[in-house]
Amino acid sequence: MNPVIRQMLQRYTPRSFQEHEQALREILQELALVGLWRAKFFEHAAFYGGTALRVFYQLDRFSEDLDFTLLTPKNSWSWEPFGEVVKRELFAFGFDSVFMEKEKKTETAVKSAFLKTTTLQEMLKVGVHADFLKGIHPEMMIRIKIEVDTRPPISYACEQKFLAEPLPVSIKCVNEESLFAAKMQAAFFRTWKNRVKGRDWYDIVWFIRRKIPFNLEIFSALMAVPRLSKSDFLEIAKERIAMLDVDLAIEDILHFVKDQESIRQSWSKDFFKYWMERIPFKE
Repeated sequence: MNPVIRQMLQRYTPRSFQEHEQALREILQELALVGLWRAKFFEHAAFYGGTALRVFYQLDRFSEDLDFTLLTPKNSWSWEPFGEVVKRELFAFGFDSVFMEKEKKTETAVKSAFLKTTTLQEMLKVGVHADFLKGIHPEMMIRIKIEVDTRPPISYACEQKFLAEPLPVSIKCVNEESLFAAKMQAAFFRTWKNRVKGRDWYDIVWFIRRKIPFNLEIFSALMAVPRLSKSDFLEIAKERIAMLDVDLAIEDILHFVKDQESIRQSWSKDFFKYWMERIPFKE
């Protein structure tokens, strides 16, 4: 095993197959970031979304995908120049992978690709005990969706963050204030295959608990409306919470947190109303 990967694995104390898989997924995500950095991807785009929060802002839940936003809108975009570099980066650390751009029937602003590797093979490489791998189909894959928004609704403020492992490289990220506004919009208005994304609701409570300022100007720009007042925003929040299917939100988030019981016991419409009333608005 590559000694850097061994060191990265020491961050985890997995006690199940699922926890081993998540540890490996997060290591692959960070290797992919290094590959994208090496391919000069961050001259064109910034890191965004839940995994950016997990890697650089210590979000305390797991995240599956890698999301990015272009710094300048561009109608013509392809992952092709970057996929091979990402694959080579993973291979340099001992992992075999496939990078495949997704062909969409309908043209959208979001360009998707998948980074895939064989679960059983790669887990054996990193020393996962055979007892955790019983019954795992040899063709089972770890799939990491990688997406970039080629026509972002606003120009996000960005900052440089520094990855410690596997290599100390600089990654351009959408800043925390903008991520908070974008998460709030996603929680209020995004649906995913007719399901509620409880992850978005988890994240906005996480932001509020950490007292990150909520910028109404950014939120309003994302909604393409004149700047909202605090009372306008709180009225929207009240309406969205009233519409929220809390059971579906819980079902979604449980796969991404270790302390599932606290979610089951505490989440309710009153829970979210409580936290919305404690948002630290940016003056």
